Amino acid sequence: MNLLRTKSIEQSIADADEPGRKLKRSLSTWDLMIMGVAVAVGAGIFSVGAKAAANFAGPAVTLSFAIAAVTCALAIMCYAEFATAIPVAGSAYVFTYATMGELLAWIIGWNLILELFTAAAVIAKYWGIYLSKVFALTGADIPPAISLGGVDLYWGAFLIVAIFTVLLVLGTKLSARVGNIFTLIKIAVVLFVIVVGFTYVKVENYTPFVPAAQPTAGTAGADVLKQSFFGFLTGAAPAQYGTLGIFAGAALVFFAFIGFDVVATSAEEVKNPQKTLPRGIFGGLAVVTLLYILVSLALTGMVSYTQLAEAKSPTLTTAFEAVGDTSAAKVIAFGSLVGLTTVIMVLLMGLSRVVLAMSRDGLLPRALSKTSDKRSTPARLQIICGAAVALVAGLTNVDLLEEMINIGTLSAFVVVSLGILVLRKKRPDLKPAFRVPFGKVLPVVSAALCLYLMTNLAVETWIFFAVWLVIGLAIYFAYGQRHSRLNERFAEANASVNNRPGTSARPAAASDDEDELSRT
Repeated sequence: MNLLRTKSIEQSIADADEPGRKLKRSLSTWDLMIMGVAVAVGAGIFSVGAKAAANFAGPAVTLSFAIAAVTCALAIMCYAEFATAIPVAGSAYVFTYATMGELLAWIIGWNLILELFTAAAVIAKYWGIYLSKVFALTGADIPPAISLGGVDLYWGAFLIVAIFTVLLVLGTKLSARVGNIFTLIKIAVVLFVIVVGFTYVKVENYTPFVPAAQPTAGTAGADVLKQSFFGFLTGAAPAQYGTLGIFAGAALVFFAFIGFDVVATSAEEVKNPQKTLPRGIFGGLAVVTLLYILVSLALTGMVSYTQLAEAKSPTLTTAFEAVGDTSAAKVIAFGSLVGLTTVIMVLLMGLSRVVLAMSRDGLLPRALSKTSDKRSTPARLQIICGAAVALVAGLTNVDLLEEMINIGTLSAFVVVSLGILVLRKKRPDLKPAFRVPFGKVLPVVSAALCLYLMTNLAVETWIFFAVWLVIGLAIYFAYGQRHSRLNERFAEANASVNNRPGTSARPAAASDDEDELSRT
């Protein structure tokens, strides 16, 4: 059993052209840039920043966003170098398979499924809740959930997931066009909120910019699970604000930047990926970072962070209500609904592409990787992913696992950042269109920052993450390892060596045929 066997880049590219399992290249730089903005600018822009300011960083939440943006930018540079070298679906999973071996690739793919599935389910559920709020603002009282046999069914989640599942089945370009329209609308809403918010700014609300650290309230047992993993490891008492609060806030608002690794999963559907991918990814990141920082400045300037902390679940609406502008709540509710719409679409697409790549390799059932002859989309897989997301979002309390999205993303970022160093060493002959500057420095800094942000997530998040990994490893050893196409190729190469007349059997890893299979 060779758990460190790697899949060559040439083989990954060849597999992407396999008849009946290939995707159509139809996306432009503009489509990618809008896709990044579409998945990053959701309701989180109206809520995550407020929570981080109220509970972790105070006015310094702006620094939290800046730290998260820099961390994301460093990781995305590594993604861009990989994606221009290996322009196929699967993102971090494919990159890891080419550099660090099958077992770690499975773990990263499994974590990407965690990130994308959980995010899609959580956001689909929130979409239904925001839809009911929009109805309430128009005078219609339609609850977000209906009771069926004692079970709460969030009908809105089923509705939005079904709509975008159909659009994605019909074609990536069509769904991208619909997403472009929604994205432009929500950018207009965000700009409106920023402009109006700055009219209420009071400079004194920015003081103190970094509030002094203070102990958190609550029971000791609850605090242990809710405190950061870093605090748990160092033995520090659970606290909020201060310098550590800025980094804890950064770990929370990192949720706002998860979209950009999803964009990399679309590499196989991009026209001229060597040029298009870097431009689209970095253009989208620049727009998103600017919008988030401006929103956070408006938010913390409108009201004191202590006032936000008094609210049970602070949002940007809380700030506008505090300054007496209740009419802005309608705009924010509409913006949240539109914002969440495109996020769900991109997450559903990313989820299906990661599963597609893993099933192509046999680590998941190969039948899942079939694409339609007419539209070159993974129709069957997209429907399965949509149905699973809808069921979990509509019937479970999935929002309890919000931080699982962040830890899944950050773990992938760590491996991709380190993977660049491995790729350069193993394949110095490759000349990707984009290359991370400053040699080994930025990839190492990226990995370190991502790992540190992971330690700022709650202890209970790490416990859930460990359980998820155990389940994933069980599936890999029970199914994926035995059905891996790479495993089959190794077995065939080993058999051919052993059956050669006049030759003695050699260990699998030593044969020339298998050396070629594992060359990257």
